Amino acid sequence: MSRGTVFVTGASSGIGRATAERLASAGYDVIPGLRRDEPLPEPVKPPVLIDLGDPDSIAPAAKQVLDRAAGNLVGLVNNAGINVNGPSEVVSLDDWRRQFEVNLFGHVALTQQLLPALLANSGRVVTVGSIGGRMSAPFLGPYSASKFAVRAWMDAMRVELAPHGVRAVLIEPGSIATPLWEKGTTAARDMLDGLEPATRQRYDKQAQGVLRVAAFAESHAIPADRCAKVIERALTKKRPNGRYLVGSDAHVQAVIAALPTRVLDRISHQLQRPPRKPSETG
Repeated sequence: MSRGTVFVTGASSGIGRATAERLASAGYDVIPGLRRDEPLPEPVKPPVLIDLGDPDSIAPAAKQVLDRAAGNLVGLVNNAGINVNGPSEVVSLDDWRRQFEVNLFGHVALTQQLLPALLANSGRVVTVGSIGGRMSAPFLGPYSASKFAVRAWMDAMRVELAPHGVRAVLIEPGSIATPLWEKGTTAARDMLDGLEPATRQRYDKQAQGVLRVAAFAESHAIPADRCAKVIERALTKKRPNGRYLVGSDAHVQAVIAALPTRVLDRISHQLQRPPRKPSETG
């Protein structure tokens, strides 16, 4: 017997795909939300096409989900996201808006469409944020700003919905092995290559430091299924936590994010410095 229907956005790869497959194996009717028609293996159900960056696609996709759930929608996993990065000086307003459209406004719009069904079933809204929603970093301003906003939204919604039987849970992963890393690094290098010479010279050393930190984090990223397991817990536990940090690096960064601003800035500056050259020996 089905445990109910769950809609998972951004399910083509990474955390979304791992979540869809894990929940389907646990007995849920999982509908994956995808931008392109790329069905996942059974027992995951056929996808509903949705592009969170296109407001006109939200309502039709939500209607399909509701029709297929047939009154048994018990969960929504807001997972889809993109990463826009670069110096605030040069990131276009269109790119800023695209960042927020996908990472925040699209999820808000989708949640509003599906919330009446979730309220009727005392369901769950689980949203994948980021430790970047507690601690920003140079050249990640657009991405972190969107994740800070997601955290604020979920904090408000958690309290709004609890008296009415719906649990709203925020997942805050650290470094997870997903295609987002490679896409983000490629986009960052393309962005640097496209800067005016004077602008590139101004930011080049800092950017190289940030790329080194990103490469280190990527090399220590944990499997996406670790995050999917936490999402499953958020959907199934009788009284889930309001927030879940995922990964040891997320726990460390949460502590760092609570430090005084001056200390936080000192740490950030230190990470951007070029590595010391080995001492020459005779």
